[in-house]
Amino acid sequence: MTCAWALLYIERWLTASMLQEDGTIIERSRGTPQGGVVSPILANLFMHYAFDLWMARMFPDLRWCRYADDGLVHCRNEMEAQSVREALQARLAECRLELHPTKTRIVYCKDDRRRGKSETVMFDFLGYCFRPRSVLGPHSQNMFCGFTPAVSKPALNAMRATVRGLTLRRRTEVTLDDIARELNPMVRGWIAYYGRYTRSALYPLARYINQTLAIWLKRKYKRFHHRLGRARLFLEKIARENRRLFVHWQLGDGGKLA
Repeated sequence: MTCAWALLYIERWLTASMLQEDGTIIERSRGTPQGGVVSPILANLFMHYAFDLWMARMFPDLRWCRYADDGLVHCRNEMEAQSVREALQARLAECRLELHPTKTRIVYCKDDRRRGKSETVMFDFLGYCFRPRSVLGPHSQNMFCGFTPAVSKPALNAMRATVRGLTLRRRTEVTLDDIARELNPMVRGWIAYYGRYTRSALYPLARYINQTLAIWLKRKYKRFHHRLGRARLFLEKIARENRRLFVHWQLGDGGKLA
């Protein structure tokens, strides 16, 4: 009885009308509205049958991962990757879906063990950029080329845009402690997620925040007007005396004040 009610509820919700911002009403006959509370759940349920179970049945020896509508399939060579791509394209067409025309690519994971040539040797996934990088061996302490993740440029740009959106540089009525209380929860979350791999890739974000704080100091205090260099030196002094005031100050020397 409960299951029947749930299915009926979902069906009614799927076909419900949508109220636009201008007041007009659009009748829906299929699909779920973007941003809807239950939309991600329904999408994952659909993709579980359209993709997950299909992959397990058709390619049981291949490793793959999926997050919502983004996914990766690990293949052993380019020919196999082409075959999987064609099969997946046909499968999604059966489900009235399609592969993204520009984001769907076959990537060669080049490193010291895979030294072939390919035009595409990098990709972004869940905010990380995977590409060949110089890596320090954990045991040998020698540098080698590995195919490793680090925060992607679009993710860095989005974080900078979030900081910029706080308009901290113009808010001279607040204190440095106020800024720390507002900024630290966001930065702590970014570091916890993106700092798990190649933490040094977050140094540009730390330097951008430091630059923002220095400009804030310059505008707040008269003695720093037109003296950005002195504002930076004063900020460095604060960082030496209270390193724990801002979370990004704990990233390391690479995130030091610019």
